[in-house]
Amino acid sequence: MSDAPLFFIVAGEASGDLLGARLMRALRKKTNGSARFIGIGAERMQDEGLELFFHQRELAHMGLVELIRHLPQILRRINQTAEKVKSVNPTALITIDSPDFCFRVAKKVRALAPNIPLIHYVAPSVWAWRAGRAKKIAKFLDHLMALLPFEPPYFICENLPCTFVGHPIVESEIDDGDSVRFRTKYAIPDSSTLVVLLPGSRMGEVKRLLPIFAATVVWLRAKWPKLHIVIPAVSSMAEYLTSATANWPVPVVITDTDEDKYDAFAAASVALACSGTVSIELAMSGLPTVIAYKVNRLTFALYRRLIKIKFATLANIMHDRMVVPEFIQDDCTPEKLAIAVSELLENKDARGKQVENLVSVADWLGRGQFVPSERAAQVVLDAVAGKS
Repeated sequence: MSDAPLFFIVAGEASGDLLGARLMRALRKKTNGSARFIGIGAERMQDEGLELFFHQRELAHMGLVELIRHLPQILRRINQTAEKVKSVNPTALITIDSPDFCFRVAKKVRALAPNIPLIHYVAPSVWAWRAGRAKKIAKFLDHLMALLPFEPPYFICENLPCTFVGHPIVESEIDDGDSVRFRTKYAIPDSSTLVVLLPGSRMGEVKRLLPIFAATVVWLRAKWPKLHIVIPAVSSMAEYLTSATANWPVPVVITDTDEDKYDAFAAASVALACSGTVSIELAMSGLPTVIAYKVNRLTFALYRRLIKIKFATLANIMHDRMVVPEFIQDDCTPEKLAIAVSELLENKDARGKQVENLVSVADWLGRGQFVPSERAAQVVLDAVAGKS
């Protein structure tokens, strides 16, 4: 490997931007600051020195119907990305999550430049649906990095090297949230009932869930007149959320920093969140949570035929029972969400029971074993050395 390795990194979503930023930092550390980066990401990766090929917001589409609508643009970007990778000839191509885009790019790169190591970060959930993907991706990837401890065997049996590197959330400063600092900063009285809303990181999710959350807030306000809402947002969504909540009947704070998000988790009584990575952050913060999710009906009909698991939330999957209330698709209504949030606000036993069941999540995801980003960086360097 040269003294100044160049990594082409592709992160198609906000969670991937955070993963990518931490991986970049760890790679720089392990290469004595010589590592260089080019690719697709967002602000966090740019802050770590990414030379941006294009912003990940162009890929922020969810569901079958949304994907079809934007398919020409996505296909064009797949081809452009593969050609760019070939032209810069990086030390390795590292793709992060977003398998629909990333795997297509990786396959094209394998055909165009077979000597470039292909490493994917975040194993696809073959244990949940489309088990045949493990065999397919084993044909073109050189190494896979898994966030969950039970995932590697699904891929190793297909002769694809796969390493559990731990979940990046265990190296977040979630436990350092400061309730007093948050309420003071945003002038939220101690007497106010503070609820965190997390309607998603992608525009499609937010546009679908935010009106439902807004109606839920109306239900809750009737019971808690001192209700106060905080919405932690990715920076690209903050302006939209500020405008969309301007006429809500309760005070709303929009934040876009990790410090404010973790402080809000510490200050709030309950969270209402879109299903996804944030549910793990909430579990680790010990904030009682209600999970909601809704997609296009056609998309859901397809998913329902393919998905093999009973739950959408990782804590529920881990325990194989409903630890965190989930309201998916037709169950995702303002009334049902308001009732579930109210139960956690009113019932100390229900709150305590959920928090007790969430304590083990962090250890299960690798806390105390290693620093996930540093382990991932070492896996990348080892895979590159092995490919060479």
